[in-house]
Amino acid sequence: MRVLLKPFHWIYCIYAFTLFVVIMLIIFPFVIIASFFGRIRGGNMIMLLCRFWADSWFFLIFIYFKRIYESPHNKSKAYIFVSNHISYLDSAIIPKVYHQPIRPLGKVEMAKVPVFGFIYRKAIVTVDRSSADHRFHSVQILKSVLRKGISILVFPEGTFNMTNQPLKEFYDGAFRIALETGTPIKPVLVLDAYSRMNYKTVFSLNPGRCRIVYLDEISVEGLSLKDAAQLKERVFVVMKEKLEEYGVDWINGDG
Repeated sequence: MRVLLKPFHWIYCIYAFTLFVVIMLIIFPFVIIASFFGRIRGGNMIMLLCRFWADSWFFLIFIYFKRIYESPHNKSKAYIFVSNHISYLDSAIIPKVYHQPIRPLGKVEMAKVPVFGFIYRKAIVTVDRSSADHRFHSVQILKSVLRKGISILVFPEGTFNMTNQPLKEFYDGAFRIALETGTPIKPVLVLDAYSRMNYKTVFSLNPGRCRIVYLDEISVEGLSLKDAAQLKERVFVVMKEKLEEYGVDWINGDG
């Protein structure tokens, strides 16, 4: 049966990727205009354009979202969102599910892609992890964004989790920024992105549900930089246990 359905799956993937590019080209002139309004106002406008892109694309390729709030969520409050990273879909999911001003942190390599790279640079804060100077500069930008009341999003795993474990080891950055700025951390789990399109090939894309779980915020009140390792471990454990509770597909080789 799978062999018989394979041609239809390839047609679906080609249809989806074509739509992705077409919608990107439609919003591109508006992104250029928005870019003249500066990092804050212009950046917010570009994220709204990216939300239109994501909303349209996911609707047309039959991927539907369900947001699960394990506690009330205040969209007017600035957070440091931390999320698991397991799929190429993650970058498209960000503007789809975060309906508040936000700046993700992303790898600088993606900025080299024609057209997409321009939008990417204007919508997010890029980081080159191989350069200490670049990492420092990126952290300073993230802090300035938080001071403007805009949330940031960090994938603390840094790269795709290619293990059969719920999470791979976290970097320190998000937790040090939280302690230095006094900003609460809000873990957000993406449960089904791996099922919709895994990191092995973009041609694994398929329609279906994608659940997003907002966990309780974790306050950093009363903590100092010396508590960074403890804070990182606390967030890691909370996210790991919840991923196990929801039974995500990549654990123990089920993906």
